[in-house]
Amino acid sequence: MKPRLRAQYEQEIANTLKEKHSYKNVMEIPKLTKICLNQGIGAAVADKKLVDTAVEEMSIIAGQRAVPTYSKKAISNFKLREEMPIGCKVTLRGDKMYEFLDRLVNVALPRVRDFRGISDKGFDGRGNYTVGVPEQIIFPEIDIDKVSRMNGMDITFVTTAKTDVECHSLLKELGLPFKKN
Repeated sequence: MKPRLRAQYEQEIANTLKEKHSYKNVMEIPKLTKICLNQGIGAAVADKKLVDTAVEEMSIIAGQRAVPTYSKKAISNFKLREEMPIGCKVTLRGDKMYEFLDRLVNVALPRVRDFRGISDKGFDGRGNYTVGVPEQIIFPEIDIDKVSRMNGMDITFVTTAKTDVECHSLLKELGLPFKKN
């Protein structure tokens, strides 16, 4: 069975975008290709167990196994050596991507304290959008009692849109609550 948001995209959102931007070909309509979740843990230099707990929490949030990320070079001022674990990441595609986006928009983002919408300044000029989440406890899958440390994360939406305007209208149609200007 298809995720609710994927079916909605195929039946309604694609047609709305086609009319709005007057695309001539169906392949020109922008679509979401992947969602990348990334979490950097600065204190992992001192305590290696922080990366393991972050990988477990990220795996629970994403519904897919997260992998640790390693430093590329040594920086002595930060007591960082090469190939040290310093964070974790996971990339979602297909049905898992749409299910995560649905949970993010309808459950997680409304749980952010003093939430008035996400900023529209996270576009990169090539049709991708990145938003930062301040705490991992906004996701209902995470048990607050078991969290030892608050970590934020970056969520990147990679689309086939050519411009920021096309990407903004796609993400708005998918339900992302942007701030009103």
